[in-house]
Amino acid sequence: MSWLDDFMVRAALAGLGVAIAAAPLGCLVVWRRMAYFGDATAHAAILGVALSLALSMNLFVGVLAVALAMGLMVGSLSERRFALDTVLGVLAHAALAVGLVAVSLLSGVRVDLSAYLFGDILAVGRFDLAVIWGGVLIVLGLMWWRWQALLTATLSPELAMAADLDPRRETQILTLALAVVVAVAIKVVGALLIGAMLLIPAAAARSLSNTPEQMALLAAGLGGVSAVGGIQLSAMFDTPSGPTIVCVAATLFAVTSLGGLLKTLVR
Repeated sequence: MSWLDDFMVRAALAGLGVAIAAAPLGCLVVWRRMAYFGDATAHAAILGVALSLALSMNLFVGVLAVALAMGLMVGSLSERRFALDTVLGVLAHAALAVGLVAVSLLSGVRVDLSAYLFGDILAVGRFDLAVIWGGVLIVLGLMWWRWQALLTATLSPELAMAADLDPRRETQILTLALAVVVAVAIKVVGALLIGAMLLIPAAAARSLSNTPEQMALLAAGLGGVSAVGGIQLSAMFDTPSGPTIVCVAATLFAVTSLGGLLKTLVR
């Protein structure tokens, strides 16, 4: 497919893939008030990068393994009645710091940390694109399969148990989906900005939506616009692509929030 030879086309497809996968997860994270959970999982990605380089394994596999382990660890500690915000704050920063130190200690390996911290979407190749969209399909499949159960568990664990659902299992499914998104998104926006792509489009869609499904679809659309618009602007103004994508998403959030406020005042 010759059209994939254009690096801008590959970048746009990668950004759209991450936006589509992150949208339903971001909505669930917003509803559960688990913003720090996404950050903790994303920051652990740098430790996954160090593991992948040290063991000469595929980056996706290493990041996925560490992100999943981080998510399960957070879930386990929160069930033992540790203060969740404290646990997430400690683990998020500790994982990032340990990962950076581990990468610096690798001998004979030259690493461009900025590419992992802030993403390098313009360097996405055909294989990267296949991995990203493979991860997107996994996440969308999980969300399609468990959407209603995840919504119920998010609304009320007691209601979920009454409906013969296990809230802990649904949280583990959400953790798995988040780990996959982190693993595929690190190439696009980097470990420090993955949380932003989870949260900002979902938050922007919240004031414009009447149903959970509408919010997820609108978040995907806003995330896609942010990705494609950010790539175009970064090419025009020679700015870092990952941060530019997040800036566009933040602008959309400001616009939708202002629109929601004006609509409320008019009423």
